Amino acid sequence: MDAFRRMKSEKRGLFANAADVFDSIAKMPKTMRQLAPVQIFTWMGLFCMWLFFSVAIARSVFGASDPSSPQYSDGIEWGNICFSVYSAVCFAFSFLLPAMARAIGRKHTHTLCLLCGALGLISAGFIHDKWLLLLTMVGVGIAWASILSMPYSILAASLPKEKTGVYMGIFNFFIVTPEILAAAVFGWVMNHLLHNNRLTAVVAGGCFMIVAAALMQRVYDPGEAGAQVEQKQGALTPAATE
Repeated sequence: MDAFRRMKSEKRGLFANAADVFDSIAKMPKTMRQLAPVQIFTWMGLFCMWLFFSVAIARSVFGASDPSSPQYSDGIEWGNICFSVYSAVCFAFSFLLPAMARAIGRKHTHTLCLLCGALGLISAGFIHDKWLLLLTMVGVGIAWASILSMPYSILAASLPKEKTGVYMGIFNFFIVTPEILAAAVFGWVMNHLLHNNRLTAVVAGGCFMIVAAALMQRVYDPGEAGAQVEQKQGALTPAATE
């Protein structure tokens, strides 16, 4: 806080602040660089779900062939119900995350949660019953709870204290970037690669999450490493005393 107050007391212009941001990007901590592709692939998967899930199930589960048909409206409405289910699961599972992180570590916790989300999205491509679709949202809700917390928890342990705010802001670039990519190029992908199949796009979102989970395994968590060192030192202390 003392370092933060000193920075706030300095008179800094727009260009100085911009230069500081670019300098911080160039000097990003190792953990932040490793988390960046995890975030990008994670949010690509989420955008695929948000953009295409409701339309996909309106066609695949409710049999809607025309956006003006009652079946299409029912499908969109059921998609909104599914989204409310994953929000409820997220709320409930959030209470379990700390214990899970203590048991297996934050990196492995986030990896498993991302795989749950991937399983939920991919399974939507094979389900034709609207009630079973609610089960897919259980996996997504578990992933969503971790997405909102674990990357930031891991990141915070790796940042220099005087630049925590700057780096947390920069970290949000890795959420905005996939959003821009989705808006700019996913229309072309839908038309030329996915044959305008919304359900395939949802399954592709699950595949993006699998890639994010795999990349998560290469992330170095300094907070977890520090805890392991302290545990080893604590275990050696009695022996050294004897």
